[in-house]
Amino acid sequence: MITLNKKLRWHYLIQNGVFVILLLLLVILLGYLAAQTRLQWDVSQNGRNSLSEASVEILQKLQGPVQVTAYATEQHAQLGDIRKIIADFVALYQRVKPDLSLTFIDPVAQPILTQEADVQVNGEMVIKFNQRIEHLTAINEQAFSNALMRLARAEDKLIVALSGHGERRLDGNANYDLGEFGRHLRTNGFNSQSLNLAIEQDVPVNASMLMIASPQTDLLPGEVDKILNYVDRGGNLLWLVDQESLRGLLALAEKLRLTLTPGVVVDPQAEQLKAPVTFALGAIYGQHVITGNFDYITVFPFSRQITIDESEEWSSVSLVEAAPEGWVETGDLNSEIVFDQADDVAGPISIAVALTRSIQDREQRIVVVGSGHFLANTYLGNGSNLDFGINLINWLTGDEALIVIQPRATLDSNLILSESELTLIAVVFLVLLPVLFLVSGTVIWWHRKRRI
Repeated sequence: MITLNKKLRWHYLIQNGVFVILLLLLVILLGYLAAQTRLQWDVSQNGRNSLSEASVEILQKLQGPVQVTAYATEQHAQLGDIRKIIADFVALYQRVKPDLSLTFIDPVAQPILTQEADVQVNGEMVIKFNQRIEHLTAINEQAFSNALMRLARAEDKLIVALSGHGERRLDGNANYDLGEFGRHLRTNGFNSQSLNLAIEQDVPVNASMLMIASPQTDLLPGEVDKILNYVDRGGNLLWLVDQESLRGLLALAEKLRLTLTPGVVVDPQAEQLKAPVTFALGAIYGQHVITGNFDYITVFPFSRQITIDESEEWSSVSLVEAAPEGWVETGDLNSEIVFDQADDVAGPISIAVALTRSIQDREQRIVVVGSGHFLANTYLGNGSNLDFGINLINWLTGDEALIVIQPRATLDSNLILSESELTLIAVVFLVLLPVLFLVSGTVIWWHRKRRI
């Protein structure tokens, strides 16, 4: 019996030894795998701890190293360890683009370098790419990715907006204007200026495109001639047309071989989504660079139909079709809106088109949208109107390689728990789990003692 107990002890001793060795080998193996492999799960709202797909696409378009220099002290009066905050944030980009470097300079210890860099704020970042420089004071994905977008452009792009006839202004704050869209254009690296053809002789030669945004009064014949000459020379154009008169630009529509049907598009699907029936929902997109991989809803208030006439001169694509179950309402919108087979046009309705032709060894690009409202301050936040608008501008200015969905804004920055939730967490981790481990250990020990 003594010999048997001795053998059992040796058996358990060997068994325990083998278990310890295997456990150590497992720990070492897991440590090695952890060092070689990195897996992450972002469970935060809006995925704030990982980059959006748009930011990843922007990084992939930057061919070459990016240098980020952060001018920050060791401690910030409000933010504390600002260098750690910056380093953790930039690390999100470095995981996607390893040749994005980060260097810290203390503005207090090295004031001359700080002054030469024209740095004004503690924590300001200077981003360099291909001899181009951007300054950034905000630490968030939207601001950083937009700065990278601006750096990715080979040159500054100038958008010239027609003025003098009550057009929607890219710097205007009225609900009717396009000021918010203009602000996004500037953050994406575009410049803009107004153009009054009653005063100016012609469209500037350095303009990447001309924008005509819903004029409210008729253009003078001489102004129309200047626009037609601009198109004849191969100029790129964005024309936003509302349901009102063409304001003297019928000749432009004829040159582009387009027919703009009177009336307003009515979309019953919008009404089902608690939106006005006169808000056409864009969900059917043509095969084009502008709409490639674009599967988002856009909203075009008070839009009108654009019909493409066959032409050997222009290659045309219907960018957006709306109201597959709707129609073009030609009657009074203030009365009951019902489909009249005799007068109304049944859907689906084309409300945006893209035209191209080869001229002077280059591709001329034109987009006509049957709703100026969709980019207005009042409606820009509906659906993905902003993304669609930026895509239009990128294509028209020849930067289609930079067509991406706009980087998201960070939503959540703090995790706030109630007192009951904190109590529950404390009880689970400080009481229940230790008691569970203690009971488990006691049971295992008691069973082994009985077997011996």
